[in-house]
Amino acid sequence: MRVNNVITKMRAGEKAYGCSLTFPSTAVVELMGQAGLDHVSFDAEHGPFTPDSLDDMCRVADMAGLTPLARVPNIDPSTILRFLDRGVMGITGPHITTGQRAQQLADACRYVPQGKRSFGSGRGAYYGDFPSGAEYMEHTNSQILVMAQLEDIEVLEHLDEILSVEGIDLFSSGAQDIAQSMGLQGQPNHPRVKEFEAEVAARVHAAGKKMTSDVVVAVGAARLFLDGARAFLKAERGA
Repeated sequence: MRVNNVITKMRAGEKAYGCSLTFPSTAVVELMGQAGLDHVSFDAEHGPFTPDSLDDMCRVADMAGLTPLARVPNIDPSTILRFLDRGVMGITGPHITTGQRAQQLADACRYVPQGKRSFGSGRGAYYGDFPSGAEYMEHTNSQILVMAQLEDIEVLEHLDEILSVEGIDLFSSGAQDIAQSMGLQGQPNHPRVKEFEAEVAARVHAAGKKMTSDVVVAVGAARLFLDGARAFLKAERGA
């Protein structure tokens, strides 16, 4: 059964390296595996991913030795289930502002008794081809990574209750949306945004928990291409 590379690295005290995609491309996913990365992350909150494209992307990720992760567009259980049933092994839930939303995210990602995920027999569940459903569910629960994105100013009012929810493995930030929630649109590097991020990270660590950035390192595929192409042009034109 599938093993989550990020969780394996995290338990060994190591960082997991990967790349994020805002567009579907099986070829790019294949190249990520060839490069030796640990994971690929699909930004389905902002990217044009469909269930069909996710099925193909996860299939290629499995063959390339990558763990597929995804930021979902919302935390409705039916939405998250579509990603898990494709084979996604890590879910980032956006705009987690309260303990109730954190609990909803956690419940949607794992089977009972750790959560309330519905059971299906799609490719994420090996098309139902396993000797023991109970063993499959227990193993899968142990390999799902649940990440809560804290990207709204109101998080500070509810952070203690968010951190008390069982089943959230990592916490991440989101400077652009934090800035917007403060009335500082387009200013992700504003001192107030940085102060918010520092306070949240400090409280997460004080609670004995980790930020996503503590264990996951990711670069955007588009950024890699743009930076590489510009460096190439600069070198050629300067030659």
